[in-house]
Amino acid sequence: MTDRVYAQRPSEERLLSTLREDLRVVVERDPSIRSRREALLHPALPALWTHRVAHRLHRRGHRMTARLLAYGARRATGVEIHPGAELGRRVFIDHGAAVVIGETAQVGDDVTIYHQVTLGAVGWWSDVKRPEGERRHPRVGNGVVLGTNATVLGPVTIADHAVIGAQALVNKDVPAYARVLAPTAVIRAKGHQPRLMEDLFAVTASAGSW
Repeated sequence: MTDRVYAQRPSEERLLSTLREDLRVVVERDPSIRSRREALLHPALPALWTHRVAHRLHRRGHRMTARLLAYGARRATGVEIHPGAELGRRVFIDHGAAVVIGETAQVGDDVTIYHQVTLGAVGWWSDVKRPEGERRHPRVGNGVVLGTNATVLGPVTIADHAVIGAQALVNKDVPAYARVLAPTAVIRAKGHQPRLMEDLFAVTASAGSW
């Protein structure tokens, strides 16, 4: 992965096309959704659509208007996306609750984000020392899956098609097609010693949560 920006900013003519793609992706990736009409009620879709508009306003210097839109989307959906964040095409935010995406984050095409995911910075005590305009948040490549409650902090890069498993904490770069898995739970049956869950489940478990 290079330092190019993965999220392509749609032109005026392509905005409606991008919004239609967002709607279609909800139907394709959410098994509980049966039609585009039903997809209109998906909890995270309003946040994504609002961000598409707010980001364009932010780029044009209308920062306060963009922030007001983002604030309204957060109040309504529980999804907080800073207007400065760059999101690619066909991004799918499943469930949406408590997703946070920071100002300088860059998210590529065909990315799937489950609930409680954070794409954040490492903290103000570090960020205030960075040169103005330097990236503080993660760059996420194309086709990446971010599992439930995954936390990615700092200006790290998650390369194309990597999978960040549920509960994983990432603060270093992740190569393409890698799998990052948090420690699995420990089972302690009554009268028995604690044991880890079977490795098969740790390896094959979905990064998502249903």
